[in-house]
Amino acid sequence: MRILIIEDELPMRTALLETLKGEGYRTQAASDGVTGLELACSEPFDLILLDVMMPRLDGYAVCRALRQRGREMPVLMLTAKSLVDDRVAGLDCGADDYLVKPFSLRELLARVRALLRRQERHHAVPDQVTLGRSLLNFATGTLTRDGASQELPAKELGMLRLLIARRGETITRETFLDVVWGYHAFPSNRTVDNFIATLRSRIEEDPSRPQLLLTVRGEGYRLV
Repeated sequence: MRILIIEDELPMRTALLETLKGEGYRTQAASDGVTGLELACSEPFDLILLDVMMPRLDGYAVCRALRQRGREMPVLMLTAKSLVDDRVAGLDCGADDYLVKPFSLRELLARVRALLRRQERHHAVPDQVTLGRSLLNFATGTLTRDGASQELPAKELGMLRLLIARRGETITRETFLDVVWGYHAFPSNRTVDNFIATLRSRIEEDPSRPQLLLTVRGEGYRLV
């Protein structure tokens, strides 16, 4: 899972980076709102930790701009402002949760896990999915085509689950590596390409001219 931290105070930014990395998350950080907004709109993130009081562009404006640009990842706002009106303003601009400084890192991690679980439920997939002439059964881990069934390796099932959960969205190679292989694995982007070729051979009528699993040049892959 990838988390973006947008926080102008260096001690806080460093503590968040070290804590989240220690929990196995992949993290990036920005020290102001403008840089953070550019990062959030140019790279895939599963969650954003967003400070409110920042130079150049405050957290409210960043969150509002993210939602206006169609970015739907969860946003957890971090602020020293504790008034009810401030919390309401944060939620009204599109934030999913609000944490008042000072806070314990244990509580922060609990809220991060809760938001990520909520996001995963939003992307839940059914047990059985039809892909062209094939029937994919996640419960048994099998793909059936023209009456013949085969068990799929765990990585192929993981990639298909991600593609189906986000059907129509472009999934980057880095996202495949993060979600399917995990933070502590070290495969290359080429590994993803090889697995995509295998999946096409299983579900496409003509793997050389894919109609279901498409390449988005320079970005990744998309299931239609």
